[in-house]
Amino acid sequence: MGLFRTRTEAAAPLEGVDAVLADLDGVVYRGAEAIPYAVDSLNRAKSGRAVGYITNNASRSDASVARHLAELGLAVEAADVVTSPQAAMHLLAERVPAGALVLVVGGEGIVTELERRGFRVTRSADDDPAAVVQGFAPDVGWTQLAEAAFALNKGGFADESGIPWIATNMDWTIPVARGIAPGNGTLVSAVHTAVGRFPVVAGKPETPIFDEARRRFGAERPLVVGDRLDTDILGANRAGMASAVVLTGIDRAKQLLAAEASHRPDFILRDLRGLHEPYPVVERIRDGFRVGRSKVRIDGADVLIAAEGDDELDLLRAACASIWESGRPIHALQVPAQLYS
Repeated sequence: MGLFRTRTEAAAPLEGVDAVLADLDGVVYRGAEAIPYAVDSLNRAKSGRAVGYITNNASRSDASVARHLAELGLAVEAADVVTSPQAAMHLLAERVPAGALVLVVGGEGIVTELERRGFRVTRSADDDPAAVVQGFAPDVGWTQLAEAAFALNKGGFADESGIPWIATNMDWTIPVARGIAPGNGTLVSAVHTAVGRFPVVAGKPETPIFDEARRRFGAERPLVVGDRLDTDILGANRAGMASAVVLTGIDRAKQLLAAEASHRPDFILRDLRGLHEPYPVVERIRDGFRVGRSKVRIDGADVLIAAEGDDELDLLRAACASIWESGRPIHALQVPAQLYS
């Protein structure tokens, strides 16, 4: 992983990368506004490689997402956008015949992909659908959730061998202009409670959406860029892809310091300018790690700042390296409050 690479010279995270796969919320934009430096950095990254956008958001089509990104100033086409409904279509095609009738819980993003691939759409369990595909849309309520339950509980009883149920994603929360709101995972959980089984999941952190992106861009050495350890980074690690977390969205220093092995990124970036900048070497020293002028070591249960250095991000990188390498859970260590800031 990037934090522990053995090379002795700093190199930019984009070195050797043939595709950048960027999350949207918290990476490209926050609310209606582009995040500072994101647009210029991603447009610049297109020189010599593909740049794709991976989103768990099932409420919009790829064309709708691309229009929004273009309005922010990104050089992007619909084919550059990989959505969880697109990944769900591969899972669906493996489970039902071509042209099958599918009950949809969700919005435009799912319906567009189903029709594009020749499936038929219904909103009623009474039509005897061959499968259920569920994704987030702001207007999803009890009626749609109940129809899904009726279709999955044929005969009125939960049945593990019932028709296929595919969820676009399991994000528990979704960021909106007014704050953090319940995401698709909470809605899927409501149906799960009624039917007694779990869906197959297409979106992050599961691998189908990453497999779709790899096929789309013919990527052999992609770099996933995200702001959430439990979706973007975990998914990249599961898919065998390098990853960078950018501190402009959900997860910050506290989550990084406490990250378990499967949630750890290769690179920690302040913002997307860091894609193009030499990434500092993380150097193992006698009793800890050094990044730039920052040094952190562990003495017993105490995480000690041996040298603050002149860059708080280098200090965080050194602290992560020391804590992660120790193999000890964060709750077993005394971590200075300064490292959480």
